[in-house]
Amino acid sequence: MTASRRISARVAELVDERVPFVLATVVRAEMPTSARPGDAAIIQADGSVEGFVGGQCAEGSVKAAALGVLESGDALLLRVLPDGGAEFPDRPGAEAVVNPCLSGGAIEVFLEPKLPAPQLSIVGNTPIAEALAQFGAQLGYRIVHTPNDVANAVGSVAVLISSHGRHEEDSIRAALTAEVGFVGLVASSVRGPAVVESLNLDPSAKAIIHSPVGIDIGARTAEEVALSVLAEVTRAIRVDGLEAPKTQAPRKPVEAIDPICGMTVLVGDGTPHLHHEGDDYWYCNVGCRTRHNEELTLR
Repeated sequence: MTASRRISARVAELVDERVPFVLATVVRAEMPTSARPGDAAIIQADGSVEGFVGGQCAEGSVKAAALGVLESGDALLLRVLPDGGAEFPDRPGAEAVVNPCLSGGAIEVFLEPKLPAPQLSIVGNTPIAEALAQFGAQLGYRIVHTPNDVANAVGSVAVLISSHGRHEEDSIRAALTAEVGFVGLVASSVRGPAVVESLNLDPSAKAIIHSPVGIDIGARTAEEVALSVLAEVTRAIRVDGLEAPKTQAPRKPVEAIDPICGMTVLVGDGTPHLHHEGDDYWYCNVGCRTRHNEELTLR
């Protein structure tokens, strides 16, 4: 299997597993450099790298920028320049870093965050529930549809219930237990509040439940109701900052400054390291470590 196919297969695997990562692709390379346009790597939140975007120094710069991209969710064009290279001013969506360890070339790398699609849990086998599942998928949400059971709420940004009285209370409680921040109950303006009141919830829990759910568009059909509900959910995500409950994220690598070249280094098992007189130092490559060790020895 070629390198590009291995990366493509790994991308598909991580997307299916809903693992966030950054896909880094070399789009331009100026000689001399070991990277070539089309070279690619996957960078995960723990700093692990699969693939190739250049030598150890270039990879370090790409990796540090990729972790920022993963945190912001915004794509970035990164230009990695050698020391003394031509200026490349930062622009919106673009950034330049000087890497003094490069052999004289430069690379441009496109960093694309690959984040799991927000998950919606939909409960019910009604026409509105079916329309919610269909339209939600078209909007890019990951849909978990449980027609005849309690909400499968874990990991969902919202739970939407359209079950005409079946499992409503249990599904609401399951969503609250899973710490979902938006629970939408499709019901009339009389029955919906009555269901919520019957649960004897505290005010903070009540505020999470929306019933009747949906923006008022004068909806009449099941499809129009689904449209109004998904509009309210989307507004909560885009405008109000609604997010899925946080799971335990991989530990972000510790950063250190290479005392020789000044590069930011992500500390990991393979990072060149030196312990000297009670102090620890980390380096972008073995050459910097060797030079620093010589300088420390001569003091």
